[in-house]
Amino acid sequence: MNPETNVLTELVIGAAIEVHRELGPGLLESAYQRALAHEFTLRKISFEQQKPCPVQYKDLVIDDAYRLDFLVNGLVVVELKAVDALLEVHDAQVLTYLRFTNCHIGLLMNFRSTILTKGLRRLAL
Repeated sequence: MNPETNVLTELVIGAAIEVHRELGPGLLESAYQRALAHEFTLRKISFEQQKPCPVQYKDLVIDDAYRLDFLVNGLVVVELKAVDALLEVHDAQVLTYLRFTNCHIGLLMNFRSTILTKGLRRLAL
């Protein structure tokens, strides 16, 4: 991981821990997403929310194939979940996002975890 993305992921994780500390587990993903966007703004972390990312299949471009929860500073994909347990399909989802965005680092965060760091995964291409 390069130093810039390392610092950036630490800032993102710190903001997410603050949101989780304040709200706790048990809310819908949308509540955490809005709170995390607010926390990013308060901390002056550059981000895009619900960023559409096209998928290319041969000569077909599917513009609305998926939306990233967050793209932070154009470098780090952040995917939020509020599920009982993270599954392999969640990892695969983030890795797919990385591939189609040309980003190298993704953070998968499960806000339903009692301790956020136990529901946090860093994924890299």
